[in-house]
Amino acid sequence: MTVLAGIGFTAPWVLLGLLTLPVLWLILRAVPPAPIRRLFPAVTLLMGLKDEESVSDRTPWWLLLLRMLAAAAIIIGLAGPVLNPSRDQAGSGPLLLVLDASWAGATRWSSTLDQIDVQLTEAGRAGRTVAILTLTEPETPVFQAPEAWRGRLPGLTPMPWQPTTPQVDQTLTALGQLDGGFDTHWFSDRLVFDGHDRVLAALQARGAVTVYQPQSTVVAILPAAYQDGVIHLTAQRAEAGPANRITVLAQGRDPAGAMRVLQSVEMEFPAGETLAQTELALPSELRARITRFEIQGQRSAGALTLTDDSLRRREVALIAGSLNREGLELLSSLHYLTQVLIPTADFVEGGLLDVLPANPDVIVLADVAKLSDGEQTALAEWVEQGGLLLRFAGPRMAASDLGRDAEDILLPVRLRSGGRSVGGAMSWGEAKGLAPFPENSPFYGLDIPGDVTVTTQVMAQPDPNLADRVIASLSDGTPLVTRKPLGLGQVVLFHVTADAEWSSLPLSGLFVEMLDRLAVASAAKSRQESQLQGTTWAPIQVMDGFGTLSDAGNLVGVDGVELVTGTIGPDLRPGLYESGKQKLALNVLSADTVLRPVTWPSDVTVKGQEVNTETPIGGLLLSLALLLLTVDVIASLALSGRLGLAKAAAVALGAAFLVPEAQAQTPEETDFALSATHELVLAHVMTGNAEVDDIAGAGMRGLAQTLFFRTSVEPANPIGVDLERDELAFFPLLYWPVTPDQPQPSAEAYAKLNAYLRSGGMILFDTRDADIARFGAASPNGRKLQQLAAPLNIPSLEPVPRDHVLTRAFYLLQDFPGRYAGTEVWVEAAPMDAEQIEGMPFRNLNDNVTPVVIGGNDWAGAWAVDRNGQALLPVGRGYAGERQRELANRFGVNLVMHVLTGNYKSDQVHVPALLDRLGQ
Repeated sequence: MTVLAGIGFTAPWVLLGLLTLPVLWLILRAVPPAPIRRLFPAVTLLMGLKDEESVSDRTPWWLLLLRMLAAAAIIIGLAGPVLNPSRDQAGSGPLLLVLDASWAGATRWSSTLDQIDVQLTEAGRAGRTVAILTLTEPETPVFQAPEAWRGRLPGLTPMPWQPTTPQVDQTLTALGQLDGGFDTHWFSDRLVFDGHDRVLAALQARGAVTVYQPQSTVVAILPAAYQDGVIHLTAQRAEAGPANRITVLAQGRDPAGAMRVLQSVEMEFPAGETLAQTELALPSELRARITRFEIQGQRSAGALTLTDDSLRRREVALIAGSLNREGLELLSSLHYLTQVLIPTADFVEGGLLDVLPANPDVIVLADVAKLSDGEQTALAEWVEQGGLLLRFAGPRMAASDLGRDAEDILLPVRLRSGGRSVGGAMSWGEAKGLAPFPENSPFYGLDIPGDVTVTTQVMAQPDPNLADRVIASLSDGTPLVTRKPLGLGQVVLFHVTADAEWSSLPLSGLFVEMLDRLAVASAAKSRQESQLQGTTWAPIQVMDGFGTLSDAGNLVGVDGVELVTGTIGPDLRPGLYESGKQKLALNVLSADTVLRPVTWPSDVTVKGQEVNTETPIGGLLLSLALLLLTVDVIASLALSGRLGLAKAAAVALGAAFLVPEAQAQTPEETDFALSATHELVLAHVMTGNAEVDDIAGAGMRGLAQTLFFRTSVEPANPIGVDLERDELAFFPLLYWPVTPDQPQPSAEAYAKLNAYLRSGGMILFDTRDADIARFGAASPNGRKLQQLAAPLNIPSLEPVPRDHVLTRAFYLLQDFPGRYAGTEVWVEAAPMDAEQIEGMPFRNLNDNVTPVVIGGNDWAGAWAVDRNGQALLPVGRGYAGERQRELANRFGVNLVMHVLTGNYKSDQVHVPALLDRLGQ
């Protein structure tokens, strides 16, 4: 690009055309405007006379100047003028663009792509071929025309790791496969990585290296730590500098399951320091909801740290078979458990039936043998819903007949009567040690101290499934710990006491580690390699370079030791991992990470990444030239006396091209819009069957009256809608009765219906055939419904679940009858990951209004009333029929409230539970 007077030109040779302007001036000034020819009879007398001296008329100077300006604008516009041109030297030969493409550059990634686009533009003007190499995903560079790379720029994204040693080796191998020399423009993220010098040396051996890097330093946040009742946060910047403040946001889910900023805290980097630290004290309920900490204003994986079980104290209920006697606390069966769990868990106190409504994470029964029928049933239901029941043996369990004849639902195995005593004065053997934990045991990999011995235990009866349920055993092969799944939860039995009476296990550190593996104790302390040995962790969500989480898909599980010792990279992606009920967050930075700024040698040119946005003005100059030529035409017509014709032509052109066609709204459309919007209006789809349409209109009128008398909703008279002609956006709800012979809507009507569903409207399809058929194509109406709904954009459906908002939007319902009852009602299916949130009685279902409701109970027939408000059609017989009509009306009220208010009841219904948990 050639720069003249601060303006760049992509085709400067075109400017030579400006040299022709003087010649053009001489030519144009001698050509007068065309004269007007008029017939004048007396002119015939002059025929044959000759004028010896003729002087041609000259074009006015201002018109010549106008034409010269137009010609100059065309020439300069074709020369490709550019404002704010790049000052970089384009160079020659192949050009390699190298990108760190790590999380450290994610925040400024858009400016990096803009700079690369400028580089491609300059290379294209200079006729250079270009190749792009990303160090976090190295591939053999291929030199191509710059335009071939421009379309691939949106596909370049930063990775949530820095270049690893294997990737550096791949990069050097790829560079070794290139022939000849080339220049390199390296877009750096300002952080050094292992092998950085090797990559730089390989590039310098091929040609000149120019580095582009941002001016601001990299800022990241280290994993949060929970200690002494407060959360410790540490942020780090790569280079020391002046004092600087950042804001860290604690994000998590509110009681409704939506992501919210739960807390924010400011952190300050002191002048000359690279670390900023702060403490955050939060209630355990709020702390348990936090899922991530994020630096405000940063968009990178390093500016975000995920949390796992480490911030959440487990809620444990401890229940013993006997009460403590004053002064004998050290002999209590719960003493050692209490000491182990105090630093990491919150205790739920009370009897068994008292603690179950609090839904603790773990219930511990220490030597509890007998439970009442009510306690056993309630406890079993709690375990089946995902609870962990941890039981310890003792004298009472050994003396009872619990689990003797048949397996108890709350025991993993059947037990023998009495206990087994070894190593005592009246026994034949010595105290037994522990056998190595098997590979299928959650304790696999834990070191077993030699001083841990067992003197007494309860024995398990031989059983076909005994071997599968033993997760720890003594050196002689007898079970020490057994486990079985029960629903979504599990039951674990230690065949020894929770105190030191039967074994020395509660006195050892192994006891703490075993409880941690069972997720009884919180993982508040950082997990060590020894604790994770033998475990496999499945990725749930993985993080990209911008810090955005996505589903892990089919990624394979990771060995527990690899999680704490491995290097973040393509084979070990940061994100959230799960093993059993435990979750572990693998972040980009670990607690001991130190950000190291890169230092470039003196022979490397380092530039900033500020992008000088070039503004092409060629099109503007050509438009100006066209405008000047238009003025020239008008001026020439004026001088020749033909301006009147020019006016007529301008008016005709303006009428033809500039004035858009206006479409007036008909009076019928205006009246329809006014009647549909002056108040809330319920509508039904016209089917063409007069009887069905009349009943549908009467049903919507009856539903409107029910809403008027029972709620704050006051609908106007219902309207019948013609799908081909009427606008649907005015109505929150459309009732569509299905008849076998109704016409199929046109493509335009389906387009309106799909737009209506996407914008939040609801359609209630009613096949009205529940008295003769179930849901599906078992009736003509059902088959017609399939034809009508096929072109609609309808999501996956499922029968209304018991915790759907339709069951509680206004009335508490579980059945949705109309004139008929018994068929299932179908709504939009809940998300695959819908689950019950802690402290909430309902699942975290889709927060949008279901776009369709499908059934066949003939609701309009049950709602229908005449002009006097009397029921139009019979429903059942006697009191049962009137009760069914009442339920039908209640379903209609719930339906309208749902479409008008969404899932607000999912929040409102939790208020008593929330107030109870908060102690209000």
